[in-house]
Amino acid sequence: MKTHYYLGWFNDFFPEKLGKVLREDIADRKSLTMISSNPLNDEADGATERSWLDQAGIMFDEYHLINYHVQKEDAQRLIQNASVIFLLGGDTLKQNKFLMEYELSDVIKKSEAVVMGASAGAINMSAKWVCSKNLGYNVEKSSVYDGIGLNDFSVLSHFDLENNIALVQDELSPLSEEMNIYASNKDCAVRVNGDKIDILGNVYLISHSKIQKLDEKL
Repeated sequence: MKTHYYLGWFNDFFPEKLGKVLREDIADRKSLTMISSNPLNDEADGATERSWLDQAGIMFDEYHLINYHVQKEDAQRLIQNASVIFLLGGDTLKQNKFLMEYELSDVIKKSEAVVMGASAGAINMSAKWVCSKNLGYNVEKSSVYDGIGLNDFSVLSHFDLENNIALVQDELSPLSEEMNIYASNKDCAVRVNGDKIDILGNVYLISHSKIQKLDEKL
């Protein structure tokens, strides 16, 4: 059974409840392979995301970062051999472009590793996502992008939902007719383990243009 974590952003560290489940899910700790969301910038090194895992007591024998300095074939091999694949937060569009250029989506989908994504990384793990000015992107025209498609739903992660519920509902309504959308703010997680979906924090489900807050269950 494959396990996927769609994370928001954590200003401090993982809540203990989340850390406990992660420690149980991540039994194999040979290698952590992180995928940059700003692959031209060497400073986007995943130090923050790695610190969350460190704080939770989850250490690995090897750590790898995939960006444009890594050859395409080497990047694919690192993913194939990873115990955990972590799509880093940052620039959703740049990460999406990088995933397509390096043909990483299918390799990630075939992997038996635990796959995690924070913010931009969580969005790119989903089947499709909406890119629009109202959702914080520097674009003129709204469009729908294909993500990796680890699960057949969409994700809006690390967005100020509480103050923008009506806007988010309106913006995501068309896509919500096609698939479920999980929308969350900071300090949140959606965990998928096989057919089971667990929720941590304030997560909303948008389906067929209706929005509802989900009960926490992790």
